[in-house]
Parts: sequence; structure tokens; C-alpha cells
Amino acid sequence: MNYDVFNGDADGILALLQLRLAEPKETKLVTGVKRDISLLERVNDDATNVVVLDVSMDKNQRPLEQLLANNTSVFYVDHHRASNIPTYTNLHTIINTSPDVCTSLLINDYLKGKHHLWAIAAAFGDNLKAVARRHSHLNGLSDQLTNNLEALGTYVNYNGYGRDINDLHYHPADLYEKLKNYETPENLFAEKSSLFFDLETAYQQDMTKADSADVLFDNDVCKVIALEDAAWSRRVSGVYGNELANQSPNKAHGVLTKNLDGSYTVSVRAPLNNKQGADEICVQFPTGGGRAAAAGINALPEEQVETFISTLLNYYD
Repeated sequence: MNYDVFNGDADGILALLQLRLAEPKETKLVTGVKRDISLLERVNDDATNVVVLDVSMDKNQRPLEQLLANNTSVFYVDHHRASNIPTYTNLHTIINTSPDVCTSLLINDYLKGKHHLWAIAAAFGDNLKAVARRHSHLNGLSDQLTNNLEALGTYVNYNGYGRDINDLHYHPADLYEKLKNYETPENLFAEKSSLFFDLETAYQQDMTKADSADVLFDNDVCKVIALEDAAWSRRVSGVYGNELANQSPNKAHGVLTKNLDGSYTVSVRAPLNNKQGADEICVQFPTGGGRAAAAGINALPEEQVETFISTLLNYYD
């Protein structure tokens, strides 16, 4: 059995889309909301070939080792920190933790740019705006197409955030299957009834609500805001952090979203002009992880909020 395991955000979905447009194959899809990253444990013992895209190796070490020991062939492409890459002949990896790459760009290189428009959209979704615009320029794209790709990446990324699948507008696997009907995103933009326009409307409605967020801390170094416990706030928790980072590129940002148990889900964005440290901050807390430019904490206890703010401030001050 062939498995495709991928993160439910723009980077994971559009990395797989590029790969399967270039290399069609019948596979079983394993994915979930963006923060659902313990995905390899859902791969059954019948697996013969597994592709893993945009999923932290550190968070999947044990099931990965088990698959490899069972002689399963694994192709692993990612840009998150990987502390221990196993040495098996049946493991093939493309791991690059540079803050200016994402998994879709790694797949784009692997495929020699065969479906570069999807890769550019994914880079925009991962808030690599300068990198994405450089790729657009090198490929001679019009301003209109570039802007549409930026919006697409943003909307697909927005769709991945939520406490569970019920918060999302589309299950990530369903969104991938729908996008697979389009060889190029240009066709998606031309179809006025497409999911692109549905997500655009939903995104704009939710982001308008985010403007009323509570500010917990704000100075020249960092800003931390809190969102209520609601489906809309969980959906914008990541993309709103990106928007704040773009507005103030010299500041770090933290977006806290209330959980049912009183803890907070946290999205951290390093300053765009100093894209490092977000992962180092978040791993100091038990449920934290991510990458240098963008990271998160799944459940920050309420009594540790002040500690988190101090940690964020002290790191970049």
C-alpha cells in the first residue's frame, strides 16, 4: 500500500499536489489540521511506500523508525528541525531547515520546476513573501497572477488552522483532491464558482473579526495578542500572525487562542527581518515545536502566559 502523509496547510497540500501531478499514483492520504503532526502513527503495517511532506521528523521519530525497520520505503521532505535523521537505505530525505525555504519549494527543486506556480503559492502561504516574489519575477509572472498566487497560498493556509476538522471549511484531504482537478492554478482563478472564491469570502469575514483582538503586550520588540475561544479565531490564528509580522517586520509576534481547558494555543512569528528563534522559544514549553521563522505551542497553561511573554521579549530584546 502507498501512503501520502502531509501537513494540512498550504505547504503540505501544495507540495503533494506538485508531486502527484508530476508522478500520479494511487495512495492512501493521511493528514489533518495544521497542528496535527503526529501523523506517521496512522500509517498501517501494510505500507510498502510512504511519502512524508512538511511533517516534523522529531515529532514522528518512533513510528518512522518502526516503518523503516519493517523495510518500508520512505521519502521524507521537510523544512522543520530534524535532530536525528535515521540511517537506513530505505529512507530518502530532502531536509532543509533554512528559514527561506518551505517543503513545496524543495519539491519544486526536486521536480525541476515542473509545477512552479503551485510552489510559489505555497511559499506565499508559508509567509515567504520575498522568496515567492523572487520566484515569480524569475518566471516572468504578471503582477495579477502573482497577487492571485499570494491570495491562494494565504487562503489554503488559513483553511488548515483549527482545533479539529470541524473548524475547517474543507478537510485538507478533500481540499487536495479538489485542487488536483486543476493542472494549473490559473484555471482555478478563472472559474468564478471555484473554492478559491469561497475561501476568499470566508477569510475576509474572519480576519475582520480579528481586528478586535485583545493586546496582552506590545513594545518595539514584540507584540502578543489573545483571541477568544471560537472557530473563527482558531482559523485565523496562524494567518493573522503572518499579517502582523508583515505589518511590523522588526517585531516578533505571538497569537494566543483560548482552548477549552483554559490553556492557549500559541502561534509565534519571528521578526521578518530576523527570521530565527521561534522554534527555540517554543520548544522551551512542553507542547512546543516548529521552525526558526514560525513555530507554536499546542497547549500553554494560563499560568505560563507571562513566562511566555517574558521568554519572547528576552530572546529578541
